[in-house]
Amino acid sequence: MVAVAIANQKGGVGKTTVTLGLAEVAMSHGLRVLVVDCDPQANASAGLGLSTDTKNTLADVLDREIELSSINAAEYITRSSWSVSAQPMANKHATPGSIDVISAHPHLTNVETHLASDPIGACDRLDRSLAGIADTYDLILFDCPPSVGLLTINALFAADRVIVVSAPSAWSSDGVQAFMQNVDRIAARRSGQPHVAGIIVNNVGRTRDGRFWESEIIERYKDNVVSIASRAAIAEASAMSTPLSDLGARPGAAEAFQNFDEVFLHLIGLEVGELSNSRDHSHNMTAQSIAAAV
Repeated sequence: MVAVAIANQKGGVGKTTVTLGLAEVAMSHGLRVLVVDCDPQANASAGLGLSTDTKNTLADVLDREIELSSINAAEYITRSSWSVSAQPMANKHATPGSIDVISAHPHLTNVETHLASDPIGACDRLDRSLAGIADTYDLILFDCPPSVGLLTINALFAADRVIVVSAPSAWSSDGVQAFMQNVDRIAARRSGQPHVAGIIVNNVGRTRDGRFWESEIIERYKDNVVSIASRAAIAEASAMSTPLSDLGARPGAAEAFQNFDEVFLHLIGLEVGELSNSRDHSHNMTAQSIAAAV
């Protein structure tokens, strides 16, 4: 199992768009994906087709310190409608994948305030909550809010790696370094985890300014940087709460899917695939029991 926090303290860089794109291509490779929406705005939850009145959200899990297991998973984990879409498989030899979601709720803002009064468990409640079900998934993606508050910190404590999302702009570029320093501070207290798997420069257009700041980030961080091009199809898919592959022949949809697939394979895909292929029989039986419940 690989757990990845999609994060940056800067808002408006497209963290949720990246989370959804990576979840879709991971599913197309036959992986079981869990998306944990840590942002009170709940955009990832809505983007994956969940209703805004979903009960038993991440707010409940954190506030009540619920430890998830095969017994209670179905109460808090919802199967995304994306899992039943007719999707082209990136890996023709893979079995069908799926996307499950622990949805967010605006009440997460209140929960974050309550966490500040817990000197012992403020940072690792999420990690403890997921411990009992984490290994039933190949990939867990945490969609983080645009801050370094306790919701993001809980995601970083539960992740083994981080993907930092940046926009091709001056202020966003400066935010990357500041955020990575915070990741390093957490890793120093957790035996080196999480580590930064890479930086995504998102929504790169054809403007001279955008290309300049993309090249600046690449120059600073070298091979650790990948880019996602600005495409109308990505915005359309987000607005429709549908995967890119459901847009069919719409201009730019196939290219956007391919772009996310390349990013996935470069940053986390190969290792996830190796882990997926090595799952033993008991793991599969546990995963099947949770899938049936969800």
